[in-house]
Amino acid sequence: MPSVEAEINNPSPALSRRSFLVTALGAGFALAVQPVMAQTAIATSSEGLTAGEIKVPAEGGEMPAYRAQPAKGGNFPVILVVQEVFGVHEYIKDICRRLAKLGYLAIAPELYARQGDPRQYDDIQKLLSNLVSKVPDAQVLADLDACAAWAKANGGDAARLGITGFCWGGRITWLYAAHNPQIKAAVAWYGRLVGPASEMNRQQPIDIAGKLAGPVLGLYGGLDQNIPLDSIEKMRQRLGESTNPASRASQIHVYAQAPHAFHADYRPSYRPEAALDGWARLQAWFAEHGVRG
Repeated sequence: MPSVEAEINNPSPALSRRSFLVTALGAGFALAVQPVMAQTAIATSSEGLTAGEIKVPAEGGEMPAYRAQPAKGGNFPVILVVQEVFGVHEYIKDICRRLAKLGYLAIAPELYARQGDPRQYDDIQKLLSNLVSKVPDAQVLADLDACAAWAKANGGDAARLGITGFCWGGRITWLYAAHNPQIKAAVAWYGRLVGPASEMNRQQPIDIAGKLAGPVLGLYGGLDQNIPLDSIEKMRQRLGESTNPASRASQIHVYAQAPHAFHADYRPSYRPEAALDGWARLQAWFAEHGVRG
């Protein structure tokens, strides 16, 4: 079976020819997660920031993405922010602004943009079957590479590159930490770790556990019905068995009473204590591993 790296270096003709169907980001929250828990949803001001939609040159055209960074200064550490299954909606944009307030250049690309618009779906199962299942990992990793290149050319410090992702993006975060040798550190929020291989998903995080370029902090919920605790233990074992320093330095923290998506402050799954602790761990992890410099 070809590796993710081989797929990137030798993309299929279909991947190379595919252009963007979505050319702009929408406003607000994804339809598939309405109604939003407005009383808990965090709204971070863009005051003191340069924030908004950008276009990132990528295979097939220009990819829409959201960028936030301090309004003054330069040479910022870079964090790639990988969307939930719902795409780049308001929650993911706010994550970018939160990171920018900490001094990062944060960029979140719309990684389904070649296949379709997640905003058109008000049913998560249809979103998964009609759109998400058609997005190949190889395309996603290449698009994240394009974002890292954009950040380097627009005020970001390529030597201080990190990545974080949520849910669907948590799985991608593990894969990207093995894909890009420039990654200093990664934080994966409740991303799936095991599963069958397919044409779109050639490998799972457990398959690349011993090949990480930068250490990963995994943040998981003990009550997550989508990610069994035994899969977390298998991942921990695989990391511990590795001779790769970045893999052995990786950690997984489980919040025993938290469900899936415990950081998503706009959803009923939100657990403030776990979310705040996880955010503090994210900051400490990046600082410890050189992303803050």
